[in-house]
Amino acid sequence: MIRTQDLTKAYGELHALHNLTLELEEGDLFGYIGPNGSGKTTTMRILATLLQPTWGEAYVCGHSIYTHPKEIRRLIGFMPDFFGVYDDMKVIEYLEFFAAAYRIRGRKRRKVCEEVLDLVELGYKRDAFVTSLSRGMTQRLGLARVLLHDPQVLILDEPASGLDPRARIEIRGLLKQLRSLGKTIMVSSHILPELADICNKVGIIERGELLLSAEVSEVMRRVRDRTLLNVRVAGGTGEAARLLEASPLVEMVDVREETINVTLAEHVTDYTELPTLLIAAGYRLQLFREDEINLETAFMTLTKGITA
Repeated sequence: MIRTQDLTKAYGELHALHNLTLELEEGDLFGYIGPNGSGKTTTMRILATLLQPTWGEAYVCGHSIYTHPKEIRRLIGFMPDFFGVYDDMKVIEYLEFFAAAYRIRGRKRRKVCEEVLDLVELGYKRDAFVTSLSRGMTQRLGLARVLLHDPQVLILDEPASGLDPRARIEIRGLLKQLRSLGKTIMVSSHILPELADICNKVGIIERGELLLSAEVSEVMRRVRDRTLLNVRVAGGTGEAARLLEASPLVEMVDVREETINVTLAEHVTDYTELPTLLIAAGYRLQLFREDEINLETAFMTLTKGITA
């Protein structure tokens, strides 16, 4: 659905985007992560055919950004990080105005507007003036606007920016719903735990260069080359730690309070014999789990906070 090859945007000697090669398939929900000034918005504006690259190629739904920009605009919904709304319009009037711009006519126009309002849960605000909406409602209205023409691809730049926790949860649920409808979604955000929860793929960009693009699980695996376990037993923590440390599967053991933190040896992924070992020695397990690395940790590990 989205494919780029060596996509570059240069301003003199400054490269806002440098040799970006990326591929998203139909139905992907792709989280685009990077510090401010890393090239996220530049990428999205190029894919939306609002900005010409210096060199490189990009295809959206099989169409080149150079030769078929009009076709691409019919197939995508682009929501920038900051967008203007017409405060003196009612919500339904605002949507009908843009539906008319998409050449949706007659009874179908009102029907489409009502449907997208219901989708973003703003139906009860249809006759309210746009100026009366909260920040979260305005974001949902902006999302409704880009859904009017039923685009195949959604490009959303910081859709949850500035929202309160409840509004962020609502936007997150809406993105999940849109993905279930078969939409391909590219979304940038600084709220990393939420991206990990909704995205199946993420890309990490810094100084205009894509550092990594992969499934979320693959990103975690690359950041951590050894598995960590958290173990807790009922009594005899020190003895249990020494028993685990003697196993050839274990590289290091660290006891913190009542929890035994176990670092497995390199390339060890099957550790099923360790709980068996403890149980056979008479220990009752209170906790035995793999320590999860989160997207924030991966981001901090891979980036240095340097902008282009």
